[in-house]
Amino acid sequence: MTPLTETPPNAALSFSALMLQPDAQAKLTPAQQRFNELLARIEVLSGQIQRLEVWSDKHRYAHIQALREAVQQAQAHRKSLLLFVHERLQTADLTVQQQRMARGKLRSLIEQLAATADPQVQALADVYVSEEDTQEAAEEQAEAAQRLRERIEEALGQPLEKPGQYQTPDEMMAAGMRQWQRQQEANEERKAAKRAARKAQKQAQKKSAAAENGEVPPAMGREADAKSAIRTIFRQLASALHPDREPDEQERLRKTGLMSEVNAAYEKNDLTTLLRLQMQVTQANPLNKAGTARMADDKLIAMSLLLKEQVAALEDDLDQLERRLSRELCVPVRADAEEAALSQSLQRAQADQRHTADSLADDVRRIQNEAELKRWLKAQWQSAKEQHA
Repeated sequence: MTPLTETPPNAALSFSALMLQPDAQAKLTPAQQRFNELLARIEVLSGQIQRLEVWSDKHRYAHIQALREAVQQAQAHRKSLLLFVHERLQTADLTVQQQRMARGKLRSLIEQLAATADPQVQALADVYVSEEDTQEAAEEQAEAAQRLRERIEEALGQPLEKPGQYQTPDEMMAAGMRQWQRQQEANEERKAAKRAARKAQKQAQKKSAAAENGEVPPAMGREADAKSAIRTIFRQLASALHPDREPDEQERLRKTGLMSEVNAAYEKNDLTTLLRLQMQVTQANPLNKAGTARMADDKLIAMSLLLKEQVAALEDDLDQLERRLSRELCVPVRADAEEAALSQSLQRAQADQRHTADSLADDVRRIQNEAELKRWLKAQWQSAKEQHA
C-alpha cells in the first residue's frame, strides 16, 4: 500500500521544477536553500491533503454504513434486554440486592437507548426514573464520583476546584479535564507572553537602530518586496494570458481558464501556483533562467515570506482535515500514517462494533435462564462499579 507521506509523481515534477538548482561555480546560498525547503514542505503538505481526501472518499461511505448497521443491531439487542429484564423484575425470584442490580442495569439501558425516542423505552423510563430510583442512582453515582475525584486530584497535583458541585463520574471527569486544560492554557499563555515580549523587544531594537540610520526596517522591506514580487508575476501572467488579445476561439477559452486560476492565486497570495502557471505559460522555470537563476537573496527572502504563509495555511488545512475525518470515521486519522494502517483501523472499528452487537445478542440468549440472569446481573453490576472506580 502507498504511504500517505509519499509524493504523487505529477506534484513532484511541478515542485521540483520550481526549485533552484546549484551551478558548477557556486553552491546554493542559505536564502536559496530556505526557498527550496519551503517549496518541499508545500509539496509534502499538498500531497498529504490530496491523498488523505482520496483515501477517505474511497472508504468513508462503506465504513460509516457498516458502523451504522452494527450500532442499529446493538440498539435492537439493548431494547430486547431492556424489555426482558423489566419483565423478569416483575416475575422472577430475585433478592433485594438483585432487584437493585436489575434496576441499575435498566436505567443504564434506558440511558443508552434515549436517543432512539422509542415509545416503549420512554414508557419504561417513566417507570424507572422515579424519585426512589433516582435517589438510589444518585447515591451510586456520587460514590463513584468521589472515587474518581481522588484519582483526578492525584493526576493534577492539586485539589479539584469546587468538587461539591459534581455528583456524577461524568461531571467529575469533565471538571477535571477543564481544570487540566486551564492549567495547560495558563502555561502556554505565560510562554507565549515571554516569547512575544522577547520578539517585541528585538523588533523595537531593530526599528530604533534603523530609524537612527534612516533605514527601512528589514521586515517591512521584505514584506514590500514580497508584494512587489507576486504583483510582478501576476502582471506578467495577466499580460500573457489576456483572452481579448487572442483571435483563436479555442485558445481564448484556454487562456480564460488559466486567467481565472491566476486571479484566484493572486487573491490568496499563492506564490507556488503563480510560479507553476508562469512556468506553464513560458515553458521554462523563470527562476532558473540565465537572468534570474541567481536572484538576489533579499528578493528570495521576501518570496519565502509568502511561501511560509502558504505552509502555515496548509498545515492548518491538514490539521482540520485530520480532525474532521477522525470525528466522522470514529478512528484516529493522521496523514503521516500508512494507508494500510488507516484501513486496518477502520476494519478494527467495524469489528469492535460488530463484537458489541454480538455480545449483546449473546446476553439476550443467556439470560433466558433465571440462574444465568442472576449471574449476569452480578457481572453487569461489578463491571459498572469497575468502570467508575
